[in-house]
Amino acid sequence: IVINWRKMLQYAAVLICLLGLVYVFQYKNVKETTIEVPSDAIQLVLENGDIQVLNPNGEQQIIKKNGEVVASQKENEINYRSDKAMNKLVYNEIKIPYGKTFKVMLSDGTSVNLNAGSSLKYPVQFIKGHNREVVLEGEAFFDVEKDKIHPFIVKTRGINVKVLGTKFNVSSYKEDSDINTVLVEGSVSLSDVENVDKKTMLVPGEKGSWNNKNTAITVDKVDTRFYTEWINGEIVFRKTAFRDIIIKLERTYDVTIENHRNDILDKKFNASFNKNIESIDKVLETMSKIQGFTYKKEGKHIKIY
Repeated sequence: IVINWRKMLQYAAVLICLLGLVYVFQYKNVKETTIEVPSDAIQLVLENGDIQVLNPNGEQQIIKKNGEVVASQKENEINYRSDKAMNKLVYNEIKIPYGKTFKVMLSDGTSVNLNAGSSLKYPVQFIKGHNREVVLEGEAFFDVEKDKIHPFIVKTRGINVKVLGTKFNVSSYKEDSDINTVLVEGSVSLSDVENVDKKTMLVPGEKGSWNNKNTAITVDKVDTRFYTEWINGEIVFRKTAFRDIIIKLERTYDVTIENHRNDILDKKFNASFNKNIESIDKVLETMSKIQGFTYKKEGKHIKIY
């Protein structure tokens, strides 16, 4: 057998060029797909890094590459309940943009309402013998399914919230100095990740607060409705400084507010609005009459004078 090495090398060179073109084409397509994801879209990041956009008005199934259905989405909720058991922890992460809220039903039946500007990382399915652990950034209301054998733990910015089954709200936005946990039903324990042995227990109607400057967890009696009514679209301000109101309005209505009235930044307001009924214009119109400021709105940008 006589081998024509010159021809073989030519064929190999052609093959390498073709493979290179395929790689460049695929890489370009992946890059373009990533760029095209809208900034105001609800994003579901799968275990392999793929991003799926969730339309709050649509329906779809979340399918792995092997064809297995791991979740189903219907309008403003995604459900991970499944009869098929998994033998390893596989994580998804959902990211909620400003101006939107969303609900996640975890595999154990725990429901999580996510507020605007929040993200949650969680297992596609909880596994026997492992704690039920999720990671939160932003704000969420948890209605945890009871399971004495597998505690439910919310990890967020230096604090852990541990429960067996209960209803509570956690607010942990990066731009806020405090991390607040408000208990509606059941009981929870709060612990600093750097001092896990020191725990603070909450009973219904209490708020536990923690921040980086003061590592001690403070506990106060509160009206839980003020901290949970956002689920129904309510925006509640109780002795809230105007600087904090600006941040909350930006999240809720997906707008940018440029304030030129520093004299009212520390003034405190009592008010309540429903974002499903009152627009940002209506909210600012009402507040401007109280504090005597004016504002100008162009698209999503608002200037306060």
